[in-house]
Amino acid sequence: MPMVIELVVAMLACARIGAVHSIVFAGFSAESLCERILDSGCSLLITADGFFRGDKLINLKYIVDEALKKCTEKQYSVRKCIVLKHLGRDEIHKDGPSKISPPCKRQCPDLQGKTQEKPKRSHLQMKWNPAVDIWWHDLVKDASSECEPEWCDSEDELFILYTSGSTGKPKGVVHTVGGYMIYTATTFKYVFDYHHDDVYWCTADIGWITGHSYLTYGPLANGATSVLFEGLPIYPDISRMWQIIDKYNVSKFYTAPTAIRLLMKYGEEPVRRYSRKSLKVLGTVGEPINPEAWLWYYNVVGEKRCPIVDTFWQTETGGQVLTPLPGATTTKPGSATFPFFGVIPAILDESGEELEGEAEGYLVFKQPWPALMRTVYGNHERFETTYFRKFPGYYVTGDGCRRDKDGYYWITGRIDDMLNVSGHLLSTAEVESALVEHPSVAEAAVVSHPHPVKGECLYCFVTLRDGHQFSSTLTDQLKKLVREKIGPIATPDYIQNAPGLPKTRSGKIMRRVLRKIAKNDEELGDISTLADSNVIHQLFANRCKTLQ
Repeated sequence: MPMVIELVVAMLACARIGAVHSIVFAGFSAESLCERILDSGCSLLITADGFFRGDKLINLKYIVDEALKKCTEKQYSVRKCIVLKHLGRDEIHKDGPSKISPPCKRQCPDLQGKTQEKPKRSHLQMKWNPAVDIWWHDLVKDASSECEPEWCDSEDELFILYTSGSTGKPKGVVHTVGGYMIYTATTFKYVFDYHHDDVYWCTADIGWITGHSYLTYGPLANGATSVLFEGLPIYPDISRMWQIIDKYNVSKFYTAPTAIRLLMKYGEEPVRRYSRKSLKVLGTVGEPINPEAWLWYYNVVGEKRCPIVDTFWQTETGGQVLTPLPGATTTKPGSATFPFFGVIPAILDESGEELEGEAEGYLVFKQPWPALMRTVYGNHERFETTYFRKFPGYYVTGDGCRRDKDGYYWITGRIDDMLNVSGHLLSTAEVESALVEHPSVAEAAVVSHPHPVKGECLYCFVTLRDGHQFSSTLTDQLKKLVREKIGPIATPDYIQNAPGLPKTRSGKIMRRVLRKIAKNDEELGDISTLADSNVIHQLFANRCKTLQ
């Protein structure tokens, strides 16, 4: 479903009757949806007719129909499919637009790409199977307003959320009722210093864990007032986020480093068009934030008066595990600082020995906390293998981490985003952070590339700020900068101009694709989650000439 209030309603309805929900991001392909339906044994599917992503029309019902067709081909049938009339919601109300839901704002082209000149109604063409499909509005119009809750055990399953697996097959992460609810409620209250008069905005899609924990369950368990946003951060203009903050007097704002770096490209002026005087706390989530982006967020967006909570956690952890507390923790740009209450991290070397003091290695946790995932749905052996077998007795995050002399934790990136150059372990995140300190660079991504002598070397993709040109002089400056920031061993062998980077619709950089491009390997595998496939051709065309 798109980011509409009915998505939250559907989640809470499932929780109330004791049904397990599994939200699938609306940007996924029919194949991905089919795979999740089959793995979870889904019996009821809820979707919408369609939605706009910026100016692009997404026909959700068509994607769902294709997924159900694939399920049927594999001898599996979903009993019912409830369809929300989102784009055509005005048509439901005979007495004019709904007073409780936003109207359909734009006319919808049909599947042939044509648009009627002056349509009275907006129509998205779709197939309809009366044996399976039910309109949401038909289902709820005669429903009772009373619904007795199903009383659940604290360890009963609340939801399944699929996350990427190293084997390519998504893992169904299972969270339970009691521990998950307690932990998300507690972390939300303290990490965002929530008060009853706050207006909170998390920009994450509910299709991801951040939208579950810190847009739905955590805030609502605290009775918080939240902004639910269906749009894009730079549509219809690049000041969209700041306009919304002023419009609703947002006081607590939680977004991703990817969004911050995107907005940095356009400079300070679009931010300063709006006052943002209501802001009190700024948060980041999803990946390590480089110090330059952190400082821009603090200095420009927060005007040096809003503390930043740089939070580290995962789908599997359920909630924030490393995080500052605003106003209480002295922060360092780029560091997730310290563990939350009850969380005990450790750093291990390759042999599984705990490292004390200043150290760098594998980030693990030594004891469970309430929101830790309970299993991989239908495959408990995979759960044990993935998270506990490498270092028995510890939960293994799969992330690298550095602890400095003051005890602050710095996430260095996924272990599979570490490079071994001439026997030295290098973090791609650390190199990327150095590259984006150059005033010409808006964003960078670093991957490994085979090297005949060093084994691996660094292949860098850089996206420049508006008005800057890529040149050999810039390449030399960037190499020098990395040498100065990290050391000669980290000097990139290749730096490529990348006007755009391959990202999922949630904003994550697809490093697997970048590694293929660096090797000139056009067998990219499944790229159905790619937001813009046009960048692929551009990146292949701009490839550096490599030794291998």
